[in-house]
Amino acid sequence: MEQQDPIKKEGRLTPVLALATLIAAFGSSFQYGYNVAAVNSPAELMKAFYNETHYSRFSEYISEFSLTLLWSISVSMFPFGGFVGSLMVGPLVNRLGRKGTLLFNNIFSIVPAILMGTSKTARSYEMIILSRLLVGICAGLSSNVVPMYLGELSPKNLRGALGVVPQLFITVGILVAQIVGLRSLLATEEGWPILLGLTAIPAALQLLLLPFFPESPRYLLIQKKDAAAAKNALKRLRGWDDVDAEMEEIQLEDEAEKAAGIISVLTMFRMRSLRWQVISIIILMGGQQLSGVNAIYYYADQIYLSAGVKDQDVQYVTVGTGAVNVLMTICAVFVVEYLGRRALLLLGFSVCFIACCVLTVALALQVPSRRCSSRRSSFSPPGRPPTWWGAPSTGSPTSLWAWSSRSFKWASELTASSSLP
Repeated sequence: MEQQDPIKKEGRLTPVLALATLIAAFGSSFQYGYNVAAVNSPAELMKAFYNETHYSRFSEYISEFSLTLLWSISVSMFPFGGFVGSLMVGPLVNRLGRKGTLLFNNIFSIVPAILMGTSKTARSYEMIILSRLLVGICAGLSSNVVPMYLGELSPKNLRGALGVVPQLFITVGILVAQIVGLRSLLATEEGWPILLGLTAIPAALQLLLLPFFPESPRYLLIQKKDAAAAKNALKRLRGWDDVDAEMEEIQLEDEAEKAAGIISVLTMFRMRSLRWQVISIIILMGGQQLSGVNAIYYYADQIYLSAGVKDQDVQYVTVGTGAVNVLMTICAVFVVEYLGRRALLLLGFSVCFIACCVLTVALALQVPSRRCSSRRSSFSPPGRPPTWWGAPSTGSPTSLWAWSSRSFKWASELTASSSLP
């Protein structure tokens, strides 16, 4: 009987790998998307709560400028927390492991969910601001650790497709927040604390289920020096026993990284061979976030009202935006390995550029009215490149590229979100 060469074996999507991907993405990436959009629908109700709480304390209402500033801080705490969380990735993944960091990260979801859910009863808008910071840290950690974890679980031939899954769950989270945030559901006087507190559900499910799945084989082999545990993890993930070739490949990758030495971001800028790659990543991350792609979800209702959409229709237009986002991300999952990341990035940015040009012309020709605000409308992004997550993860899943690029991504998102109001 002819033996199959283990080196030529192509990895497949086993039940263990598929379930680990779904649980990691739903428990972490879904929360990121949900918390991006959750504050949009109940914004006016929450502002009224801020005003009433202030009046109950000081017997006077907040000025319009102060209320707008307070609300802007509440919203911007999320990307600021994301930036802080992205800086915590390195120490945590090395100390706790990839799976361990995801489990630990749920603290930054469950605690703020309780705080936000009880903020109205406690009559404290400070609890909401603090909670937005904490869920931002959760999102900052998960946006780095989930792709790292899935990249190290996946065989090479599936890394592209599985690498887009976290982005898919982010867009699904945004859409779910928009749907449950309809005025007929939870965007009500009594329902908005529940809307904000629902983010604890994915975290609780991940805490219950993820411990039953393997830790990253790379982490077990390279950092824990536990070859037996790494081998058992690979056997469960691949569905076969002969994983020696992949174990050797992980060792060779680690030796190559050690030979290259530790390279800081500043060092990469100084190295001519890496400088343009770093600049390319900065442009990709900055272009994607500074287009306002997430800012529109923070302030979607206000933007569409300013653009002239009727008040009773604006919530459905917002849901439509989220649905298009999910549809395009699903398309990216299936075509990323066939068309490649470069082609999809060029296509996404080209569509975004053309739509921005059309939007600019439309604003220039628009008849002025009291309901129209070109400053706000100009931040409305008509599209996003579908594979921004794939851009920094083309190399080693644990590389400095991923951490530095996503830190810059969070800094760009903070700039866009705090500039809009």
